[in-house]
Amino acid sequence: MAGQRALLLAGFLLPGFLLSEAAKILTLSLVGGSHHLLLDRVSQILQDHGHNVTMLHQRGNSFISDFTEKEKSYQVISWLPPEDYNKGLKENFDFFIKEALGDRYTFGKFLSFMEQLGLQCSHFLRRKDIMDTLKNENFDLVIVENFDYCPFLVAEKLGKPFVSILSSSFGAIDFGLPNPLSYVPVFHSLLSDHMDFWDRVKNFLMFFDFSIRQRQIQSAYDNTIKEHFPEGSRPVLSHLLKKAELWFVNSDFALEFARPLLPNTVYVGGLMARPVKPVPQEFENFITKFGDSGFVLVALGSMVSNFQAQELLREMNSAFAHLSQGVIWRYKPSHWPEDIRLSANVKIVDWLPQSDLLAHPCIRLFVTHGGMNSIMEAIQHGVPMVGIPLFGDQPENLNHVEAKKFGVSIQLKQINAETLALKMKEVIEDKRYKSAAVAASIIRRSHPLTPAQRLVGWIDHILQTGGAAHLKPRALQQPWHEQYLLDVVLFLLVVTLGTLWLCGKLLGMVARWVCGSRKLKKA
Repeated sequence: MAGQRALLLAGFLLPGFLLSEAAKILTLSLVGGSHHLLLDRVSQILQDHGHNVTMLHQRGNSFISDFTEKEKSYQVISWLPPEDYNKGLKENFDFFIKEALGDRYTFGKFLSFMEQLGLQCSHFLRRKDIMDTLKNENFDLVIVENFDYCPFLVAEKLGKPFVSILSSSFGAIDFGLPNPLSYVPVFHSLLSDHMDFWDRVKNFLMFFDFSIRQRQIQSAYDNTIKEHFPEGSRPVLSHLLKKAELWFVNSDFALEFARPLLPNTVYVGGLMARPVKPVPQEFENFITKFGDSGFVLVALGSMVSNFQAQELLREMNSAFAHLSQGVIWRYKPSHWPEDIRLSANVKIVDWLPQSDLLAHPCIRLFVTHGGMNSIMEAIQHGVPMVGIPLFGDQPENLNHVEAKKFGVSIQLKQINAETLALKMKEVIEDKRYKSAAVAASIIRRSHPLTPAQRLVGWIDHILQTGGAAHLKPRALQQPWHEQYLLDVVLFLLVVTLGTLWLCGKLLGMVARWVCGSRKLKKA
């Protein structure tokens, strides 16, 4: 691995060395929000590097924003699900978000949403015209993202090698990484890598719960697989995940707990980072009004700003009024409740240049929902955080932030004006949070290669070598009983017990013979 990395580094330092010829690459974006933004960035990076990139993109998705308004340098193939299905998906998703904002998130509601995505996948695979177009393009490589399993099935249907992007925390899905439960927390356990005895007991038990839930989520695609793959060649999703040539992880050592990785696992957290630009004048004018006190940036994700959560907004607005800092808050003004008077130090905007504001010298705090892209941007610029997790991987992401001590989190059910204000003041005034955030920024920035260079370098590498078989351990193909040596343990146990039984029998025979001899002598 060290030699391969050295060659890759040389490839970046010596123009034209080790770079593959232009390849035809397909990226699959079938969900929206931050997942789509990440795939858009990946597509743009690879196109700029000289590859011929095509994105398959779902239109009519209520949580994709602003995509169609921007010109792209790569090609786009669009598809629109049936109108009645799209309406049902939107209603299901809106209900899911409102339940999460009301702190009524349950796994059952998430599972219902995943079943809708499984149905959407069936609709897409029935589009013979689009599938034929994709087959005729004869792509060299497919890039998928892990939130929706449909792209994995599309890549399998096309019969093309694929790489996957893990947009969430480690552990959200199992793709074959070693997971020593003594120090690698199970997803949603909210543990760190420092576990006492009872933490390890909890982690061990939660591993079984996690495994059951993974099977339930994957079963949402069972009908899709039965409909579109002939019997005898139907893929098993848990096996399909391990078939990926590479896994690009949208995170960084600055945030993650150190853990075993496989050679085909590459950190690319920070892909969304762009050169810092001056903030627009309207923001600069607002920031200037608060002088040395600085400002707080509030962004709870693109999905949240589209929904009204009146009680949450009221408590947050009241909490911000207790701060001496100005507050720039991304929330649609048209959705702001008329009966809530906006605090004097708060500015709400429909859009804001998040990365540029995080890089501003006057920023004091970032209030975030805990999305991975947002956390990576905050780490990039060394900004401490107060997190308000809503659902998905957000609680897990913010648990890492707390463990690394560059922020705190507060649960939705705990939010009131006084508690939130105290949390924000704690992080702003205790300089240890800022110091930890700056230390994380140094870790994040000091890699020898940028995230974009790592992405491009490893994709070029597997294109030249015809895949990543040399990076995948045999464990990915082994059945679980072989991987954990259970067959060896069983064999040795049988041999040991058999030997003990045989020794017992022999000792019994000897004892009886000795007793018989003594009786004969006495007689």
